[in-house]
Amino acid sequence: MRKLLVICGATASGKTALAVECARRMGGEIVSCDALLVYRGLNIGTAKPTEEERGGIPHHLIDVAEPTQNFSVSDFERAALEAVESIDARGKVPILCGGTGFYLNAVLFKSSFGSAPASREIREKYEKIEREEGREALHARLAAVDPESARALHCNDVKRVIRALEIYEQTGKRKSEQNDGKTPRFPYEAFAYNFPREELYARIDRRVEQMIAAGLVEEVEGLLNGGVPENAQCMQGIGYKEVVEFLKNGYNLSTMSDIIKQNTRNYAKRQRTFFKKLPNLHWIEPKSIAAAAEEVMGIYEGR
Repeated sequence: MRKLLVICGATASGKTALAVECARRMGGEIVSCDALLVYRGLNIGTAKPTEEERGGIPHHLIDVAEPTQNFSVSDFERAALEAVESIDARGKVPILCGGTGFYLNAVLFKSSFGSAPASREIREKYEKIEREEGREALHARLAAVDPESARALHCNDVKRVIRALEIYEQTGKRKSEQNDGKTPRFPYEAFAYNFPREELYARIDRRVEQMIAAGLVEEVEGLLNGGVPENAQCMQGIGYKEVVEFLKNGYNLSTMSDIIKQNTRNYAKRQRTFFKKLPNLHWIEPKSIAAAAEEVMGIYEGR
């Protein structure tokens, strides 16, 4: 397997444009690592790259699920690994691009999840809780007994949340105490723009304003009218859940915009914290796309 290129980092930091330019220079194809880009019909609120923005570069794991579906980390892991292997087999460089850290990690690393044996009875109990009370409630149960594991696992990663609860219930020990390791599947080099906080926040605010002007509210209305439940997994994404509340409760457009901006800024802060722990990550200063791509290529190629 040739070395992967990873373009990651905070939302609104320019990942797609940089990944496309690198793919053009090195003969690569892009595998999206974004939890919402997998859904058809979610275009404006996800800043889904247009055909023009994709620049003729093949993009994988975009528009692969209906908005009524639950698309798990395991679903993503399986599909993304198939894409990576296919790209490599055709002599191209796989480029992972996205800001959903737990999706990215699912591709880059094999994770061990403790040595406790599997228990069908325990798993079925927690699966029932997830069905009846929701994945957020299931995740909250893990946070109560193993906060470190809960911080490392997203609530959508139901399989691994249940495994962590299973380990605790069987052994009385937290999964986080077992020193589980992450074994890299592939060699890779990762890059993220190191925007000053205020500059990144200004970019986020502009993007939110552009989304609303482009018809974000109308996009959400269309999804709801098309049969997508307001509690669907895709509707929990930032931008979508706030519009749903706006449509239900009628608070004004300016307030909705401010809430989306604040929630997106908070998410960007969590993204930066997450990616700081990623091995082989190179922070690059903001510059022109051409200059940034040249820096990335130089490090990737060992120049």
